[in-house]
Amino acid sequence: MTTAQPQLDSIQTAVIIVDHGSRRTESNQLLHRATARFAADSKYEIVEPAHMELAEPSIDTAFERCVQRGAERVIVFPYFLSPGRHWTEDIPTLVAQAALKHPAVKWLITAPFGLHPDLTAIITDRIERCLQNATAIHEHQSPPGCDICQGTSGCQFVTTLEASRTSSSEPRMNANERE
Repeated sequence: MTTAQPQLDSIQTAVIIVDHGSRRTESNQLLHRATARFAADSKYEIVEPAHMELAEPSIDTAFERCVQRGAERVIVFPYFLSPGRHWTEDIPTLVAQAALKHPAVKWLITAPFGLHPDLTAIITDRIERCLQNATAIHEHQSPPGCDICQGTSGCQFVTTLEASRTSSSEPRMNANERE
């Protein structure tokens, strides 16, 4: 994977990783785990999660935390695949509002994942891991596990017949529950 190194200068730089936000606690927790992993693996000392809406911390809260921790520059990374309206309008508006209280703090919003060259490797990894899990479950073996799908109905083979028996409001059963 390509690794861009943070610019080594004397400006204390913070990173806010922002997603849409969800009413589902599990979805919001995923961003917090991703942010914690990034913080542990990156050279940035100040890293905060934020949600555009529906959950806390908000962009305003995360920006404030960054400044309280000494940030003089805040880099906002949209945890999105596509560069849609959230990237072009919503996030810039929310960051600009948060930055009004701190006019000396510089900020920028990066591009989302988009067509980053490493996405092919990530997509391939997800496919292979989920295929391994689904195959193990189908063959009544212990699956190797998935950091996303574990405990859900993901990473499992489904036939059209099975899918038609299950309404969209009912959770799919995993292979062990069907037997």
